[in-house]
Amino acid sequence: GSITDPRAQRMRQKAETVYEQCERLEKLLNDFLKFARLSELTLMPGDLNELVRRVLDFFRPLAEKQAVEIQLFLDPDLPAIRFDAETLYAAIMNLVKNAVEALLDGGSLVARTYLCSYGVALDLIDDGVGIEERSAMRMFQAFYTTKSGGSGLGLPMARKIIEAHGGRISVQSELGQGTKFTLEFPIPARLR
Repeated sequence: GSITDPRAQRMRQKAETVYEQCERLEKLLNDFLKFARLSELTLMPGDLNELVRRVLDFFRPLAEKQAVEIQLFLDPDLPAIRFDAETLYAAIMNLVKNAVEALLDGGSLVARTYLCSYGVALDLIDDGVGIEERSAMRMFQAFYTTKSGGSGLGLPMARKIIEAHGGRISVQSELGQGTKFTLEFPIPARLR
């Protein structure tokens, strides 16, 4: 269709709104993460499912706008882990924002929690554009960014935050297939 095609125009406006919202959020998150003192985290026992739900609820309106289906598979028997709610929220927020940005043409985003040998795990899986292996490896290094205008702070900071929680994060990605982040957190000995 031509440029005046109303459907194409709507799609473009939709993409622009999504992009603008993501950019604003990125600035907000990066500011927060830059000033979050990782040495001063207050780790309290809490429900990871609840935190994940909060993040995804925040993204629902944006996801609906761009035809992204959010699916939750949260283990109802998940034991408590210790985390600093605001800081971990920002880190997971950052990962979900990246997933939503990878799904500009729609698709699905799956969040799954389960027990693993390390403790408690969270998978965030999108069937978006994917990242080539070289980028996936370097993604957690500070200031490495493939997005123009991105500071590249988001993922290294997210990783620092997760590691400050005694957790670890890994990524698997295939170009054109999608990306899967796995976060693992220890279950505190007293709470086992």
